[in-house]
Amino acid sequence: MSLVSAKEMLETARKEGYAVGQFNINNLEWTKAILTVAQEKKSPVILGVSEGAGKYMTGYKTVVAMVKSMMESLNITVPVALHLDHGSFEGAKACIDAGFSSVMFDGSHYPFDENVDKTKEIVKIATQQGISVEAEVGSIGGEEDGVTGTGEVADPEECRKIASLGITMLAAGIGNIHGSYPDDWKGLDMGVLKEIGETTNNIPLVLHGGTGIPDDMVAEAISYGVSKINVNTEKQLVFAAAVRKYIEDGKDKVGKGFDPRKLLAPGVEAIQNVVREKMDLFGSTNKA
Repeated sequence: MSLVSAKEMLETARKEGYAVGQFNINNLEWTKAILTVAQEKKSPVILGVSEGAGKYMTGYKTVVAMVKSMMESLNITVPVALHLDHGSFEGAKACIDAGFSSVMFDGSHYPFDENVDKTKEIVKIATQQGISVEAEVGSIGGEEDGVTGTGEVADPEECRKIASLGITMLAAGIGNIHGSYPDDWKGLDMGVLKEIGETTNNIPLVLHGGTGIPDDMVAEAISYGVSKINVNTEKQLVFAAAVRKYIEDGKDKVGKGFDPRKLLAPGVEAIQNVVREKMDLFGSTNKA
């Protein structure tokens, strides 16, 4: 199966009341872990790639080639979108050229009118090639590839205007944060989320910072139109913890336990467990 736009999977999720997970990838192991679980759970899936991760993997064309080849080798039949996460204007264009099936242009740090103008241009380019587009209003809290957001709450009217530009999905700041949530976090602003959902003509909404949000809050967000939920930090944390335990237990010193395929295996398994749990929580299991 070829890469697909996220449009159909997210519009279906919005209509049927569940969400599709975006699980970020950083290397071959992470990609394989997520794809195999998506196939196992019969769930559509979105593979997220930040600009930093794309650079780490030697470029967007390398990422596209790896994902496509892996899908073929693993006989992946569920819908898979390859999506640029928090892309710059130039980064979004580069990913379109490289063969990504979905891109995010994050113009939330620009003045609103400039965000609108740049989003229009990305939509124009992407639509011609059948590529889905995510835009953002109200910066997400925390840090993403060196860009820090303060956790703004988006203006519903600005959300309505951006949603009318032909984008596929909208990320709106509602108090969510990239990374781990602090102990004094006040939670998602459900009132604003509900208003945004009601004023954006049922466009699929995106919840960034999916790590650490309580399950009941996730379910409520989905009920207000969240159809895509991003998960990255949680996978990083469990991967690191599992590999650390393997080394601390001395398993890397037994036989050929130092072989990277063995060394990283506990981390891969930990990621797979997180992805399984999230697909069940989001409701995307058996939706492919």
